Amino acid sequence: MQQLPKKVRSKKLGPKIDLTAMVSVSFLLIIFFMVVTELAKPKTLDLSMPDCGDTCGLRCYGENRSVTILLDDNNKLIVYIGLLAYPIMAPKNLNYGKEGIRKELLIRNKSMLEYSSRRGKPGSGITVIIKPTKKSNYGNLVDILDEMKITGINSYAIANDFTPEETKLLASN
Repeated sequence: MQQLPKKVRSKKLGPKIDLTAMVSVSFLLIIFFMVVTELAKPKTLDLSMPDCGDTCGLRCYGENRSVTILLDDNNKLIVYIGLLAYPIMAPKNLNYGKEGIRKELLIRNKSMLEYSSRRGKPGSGITVIIKPTKKSNYGNLVDILDEMKITGINSYAIANDFTPEETKLLASN
């Protein structure tokens, strides 16, 4: 009997899965979620509020140091210095921005700082009381807080109690 040559059989390889596409898709998903979480972070404004209510014992700087800003609807802004019954500067309407409220705050703060340094108390600028009405919008409050930051005024408060004189002033404007 004649011997036939043996058939050489090749080894069968198991099924092979190409993971290249899965790796690239997973990297794309990782990048997508990194970007989305960065954009989803809330953008907040640092604001320190006293936690002791009206009994905090705030220092009185005097009427000439207090600037009151009343925020009303339609981007209306009324500013006065001192007490409204006996104002040091009569109430006047100002605009937001560089030539409006910012200019007024810079002038008042500079003059008060000069006055304080002559009296031997450097660093005592003005105190700003911000009073937004229920008709004013949140953007106006943020704009005024930005102006406080830009002008370098660190002593300010947000109040929501209006005197009868302030209510009449807002109604008349």
